[in-house]
Amino acid sequence: MLTIEKTNSALVHLESFKNICGATNVFVDEDVLSAYASDETEDLHFLPDIVVKPGSAEEISEILKICNQYKIPVTPRGAGTGLSGGALPHLGGVLLSVERMNKILLVDERNLQVITEPGVITEVLQDAVKEKGLFYPPDPSSRGSCMIGGNIAENSGGPKAVKYGVVKDYVLNLQVVLPTGEIIWTGANVLKNATGYNLTQLMVGSEGTLGIVTKAVLKLLPLPKYDLLMLVPFSDAEKACAAVSAIFMAGFTPSAMEFMERDALEWVMRFVDNSIVAIEDDIQAHLLIEVDGNDVEVLMKEMEGIATIATGFDCGEILFAEDAQQKAELWKLRRRVGEAVKSHSIYKEEDTVVPRAELPVLLKGVKEIGKKYGFHSVCYGHAGDGNLHVNIIKGDLSDEQWNGSLKEGIREIFFLVKELGGTISGEHGIGLVQKEFLPIVFDDVQLRLMRSIKKIFDPNNILNAGKIFDL
Repeated sequence: MLTIEKTNSALVHLESFKNICGATNVFVDEDVLSAYASDETEDLHFLPDIVVKPGSAEEISEILKICNQYKIPVTPRGAGTGLSGGALPHLGGVLLSVERMNKILLVDERNLQVITEPGVITEVLQDAVKEKGLFYPPDPSSRGSCMIGGNIAENSGGPKAVKYGVVKDYVLNLQVVLPTGEIIWTGANVLKNATGYNLTQLMVGSEGTLGIVTKAVLKLLPLPKYDLLMLVPFSDAEKACAAVSAIFMAGFTPSAMEFMERDALEWVMRFVDNSIVAIEDDIQAHLLIEVDGNDVEVLMKEMEGIATIATGFDCGEILFAEDAQQKAELWKLRRRVGEAVKSHSIYKEEDTVVPRAELPVLLKGVKEIGKKYGFHSVCYGHAGDGNLHVNIIKGDLSDEQWNGSLKEGIREIFFLVKELGGTISGEHGIGLVQKEFLPIVFDDVQLRLMRSIKKIFDPNNILNAGKIFDL
């Protein structure tokens, strides 16, 4: 576990924080602090000195003014579902939770937009706009618990990204509190904006290091009327990956295309106690493929065309979801794979992404590197994006291997990713645990520019300091 010297100066300002947020929204009790000391990243645990739960941008502004003046570390936090340690208060200080800021402020049906606070659960927002026949596509696996603010901080994706894009493609404008306490809007509520530097997109994916989002204006789409889903088994995992590129080359654009190798599917079926899929002995991987649109006959033809292509890659008997319940069961399996892996063993999850056609090479390389360093990996992910989640299982590895030589294996995976034209995180971010690998994909000039941007926004380095890189 990382050990970093903490600061206790936050406690000196306890009464000031209570005056700003109300005494009932400021916590120093150890049980509360402990609840905010972890996220979903491995087994890391860092206690903050204080947890504050502001209810407005103005309250956040007053908190940050104090923290900036006295150089108190501040860690912004949404739901704590992150996988790179971005919400871990590893320097102590103030843990600032946006969970009270949980209102959908306006659904603008005329302009296909929604204005929301950052503490709104992603699925709650999706359901609210769905009632009006509208669609917010970004849907991380944790959509039932993750928050919009965290999604913006990490530029989250999810299964629908293959057709509809990721969070950055839906953020039009943001209200942000800067580390120095100023409150700004980053852009305008328009679809086109060539007015100065794009501060909106700079904030998206900045992992809470440049400012705290307090309102977001998001683009919406009309809700597709129909969707069809099928699960395609393959006798060879690399062939399953190769089928992905072939499907797109044939002119099809699925609304989701997810990869799960055999262990992933077996483990999650046991985890959720659901045997909806009968996995034959010779099957090594599956693709979960969805199409959506407004003409069901067109969608049926697309499914037939995709199935025909899949047969050229030694696929087995295809399972076509018959109704909404079966669709929901299949999606539940995919969305809960991460939980299943975590419950099975201590693990490290790497969020690799390469150009789609290079996915078979990446998968093969991951397995070869695993043999070299003696680790077992369970792979799944958003195949349509070339985004492969590599879960490295501790299993029988010694603590010395786990904390020592394994890191060299991970480094080799990342060098392979770079060679294939990819990068080391598609949607989980760099946060605390991946920052040592950042020089693999960025040179000194790029890192210098990023550090300079950080210093301009946060001259005293108080906001999520030590995430992405060290100053």
